[in-house]
Amino acid sequence: MIIRELTADESSLAFDAMRALRTALTREEFVRRVREQARDGYRLVAAFDDATTTVFAVAGFRFADNLAWGRHCYIDDLSTVPAARGRGAASRLLAWIADEAGRAGVTQVHLDSGVQAERQDAHRLYFRTGFRISSYHFSRVV
Repeated sequence: MIIRELTADESSLAFDAMRALRTALTREEFVRRVREQARDGYRLVAAFDDATTTVFAVAGFRFADNLAWGRHCYIDDLSTVPAARGRGAASRLLAWIADEAGRAGVTQVHLDSGVQAERQDAHRLYFRTGFRISSYHFSRVV
């Protein structure tokens, strides 16, 4: 398994992995949105099969500032192709991001996760890799 950051021009390589989480996106919309978000610091890191250019897991993250957390790293997306789950890719991506956060001088990494029953495996992963529930996230349609 190879873990490395993708350039904006390589974002389409991660589409199949991201689609496992963001099912409504088309490839074209995904590439466009990654490019747009990259202007604000959004980055992709991916897990590749050793012998191919196939991405089977991907994480999208960014560095941000706010009053509550100060300078921090926020993970927007973490997704693995279902057939590749259990191979340790998501754990390795989280570790890579934590290392990158340390290199950037930040001391906190945050993420949100849905509470649907199908997210329980993801929640176990987050707990196992040192995350804890620190707040509720509320949303509202307007």
